[in-house]
Amino acid sequence: MKSADMHAIRTGFGYDVHRLVPGRRLMLGGVEIPSPMGLEGHSDADVLLHAICDALLGAAALDDIGKHFPNTDPRYRNISSLLLLEHVGKLLEAEGYALVNIDAMLILERPKVLPYAEAMRSAIAGALGVTADRIALKATSSEGLGFVGRSEGAAAHAVAAIVRI
Repeated sequence: MKSADMHAIRTGFGYDVHRLVPGRRLMLGGVEIPSPMGLEGHSDADVLLHAICDALLGAAALDDIGKHFPNTDPRYRNISSLLLLEHVGKLLEAEGYALVNIDAMLILERPKVLPYAEAMRSAIAGALGVTADRIALKATSSEGLGFVGRSEGAAAHAVAAIVRI
């Protein structure tokens, strides 16, 4: 089989899910969202940024977020996921890749995140050193179905496209 052109666009997919619990800040897309519940995890548990990190790492065939930032490593305890995303961006750059775009979907019953969407896009773009027009962010609910619908947790999907420079 012939190898594809190395300047071809590469895509990656990311998915993450975290449980909602009382007593934690709710961080989504690098923005703190006022809420009585936050996402449980070793880091700040930003489900959206974790899915984006995995999409970017997958596009470059650089394993996954768990390999780069294991939840057994105390250095990542309560760390801002924006710092993890910045690091992923630097890994891609070191491998000779540039971001084409990200398309992400947040799945959360409440709180509603539309008022924070532009701040999230800006935070994500800033962490990756690109303009916000490369970041698409959508949100939906689960219409009361499943663990998201019962407000037990949140999930996120992301697709990223990168190109070798």
